[in-house]
Amino acid sequence: MTPVRRAFLQSSALSGASLAWPWLASAQTPVRQFTPQPGAWRSFDVTTRVDLLSSKGSARVWLPIPAVNSDWQRSLDSTVASNGRTEIVTDSAQGVRMLVADFAESEARPFIELTSRVQTRSRAVDWASRTPASLEAASVQAFTHATALLPVDGIVRETAQKAVQGARSDAEQVRKLYDWVVSNAWREPKVKGCGEGDIKTMLETGDLGGKCADLNALFVGLCRSLGIPARDVYGLRLAPSAFGYKELGGNPASLKGAQHCRAEVFLKDFGWVAMDPADVAKVMRQETAQWIKNPQDPVVAPVAKGLFGGWEGNWLGWNTAHDVKLPGLSDGPLGFFMYPVAQNALGRLDSYSPDDFKYQISAREVSA
Repeated sequence: MTPVRRAFLQSSALSGASLAWPWLASAQTPVRQFTPQPGAWRSFDVTTRVDLLSSKGSARVWLPIPAVNSDWQRSLDSTVASNGRTEIVTDSAQGVRMLVADFAESEARPFIELTSRVQTRSRAVDWASRTPASLEAASVQAFTHATALLPVDGIVRETAQKAVQGARSDAEQVRKLYDWVVSNAWREPKVKGCGEGDIKTMLETGDLGGKCADLNALFVGLCRSLGIPARDVYGLRLAPSAFGYKELGGNPASLKGAQHCRAEVFLKDFGWVAMDPADVAKVMRQETAQWIKNPQDPVVAPVAKGLFGGWEGNWLGWNTAHDVKLPGLSDGPLGFFMYPVAQNALGRLDSYSPDDFKYQISAREVSA
């Protein structure tokens, strides 16, 4: 039994049937601040540079392009420089945009540089203001169905049903599922990249350690198993956190390894709502030298509260797609498309080891 699981089993959820966090007011130690709120838009130019140092025959590269347009992100124009043949491709079914670059065997030093402009801002739901919302039937189906790594039956549904006992509304169910993930799963720094998101295996083995693509996928899968529309949002940290949390931001000069997956759920009285239990786990495990086991800890508490319904606008979303088919990729669909992908005559290169095919990502904040 993991340390996190032992701490949580004393109470199966943190006031799960309520949207309030009453223990914040009674904490003996002053809490830190983490209160993202909608405000001014920030503009960033995000540049990905890939150099194939040894192409080993012809090669192809796929780069994600921001494709999210919402009340918290505007995906604007992109520019490309390359010595290969390039094309911007859109998968209209899942809303994925990508740059595809092909390099001939004769090209000695293939490279590609993609710069995309995005505007972002923080978001936070006003839980006191209910505005009934609805989704079209096709969208409900799209965001409640199973994917290769997110089954919605068996152990996934059984786990969700146990976690939400006593909840009446969809918002109360989501509250309980969020608390369940925060208190049962944990950040595992040794996991490669952002993880794989194989939630069935996680639940069957009881090994709920992982990174954002594991923990937020777990949350999304649990929601979907109860018929609550939910989706992962695959993206990239762009800048430091305005609230001083070192683990909740990125170094814009070098964002290699700054990929981060978040989550959204659709609630009948609020529409699409931001969620990020994985970042709560990250703060618990890595924000301080000591692994914090209690989500009520004053370092963790404001993050756990703020990321239930909100997130900070120092991050962009690429897309919300699962089971992504990249045109020409030799080894089948990807669970998600958040990293640069490349293949040569020997097969696909390891996206989680950027030095293997040398890519770098940076962001520059610009005037709107």
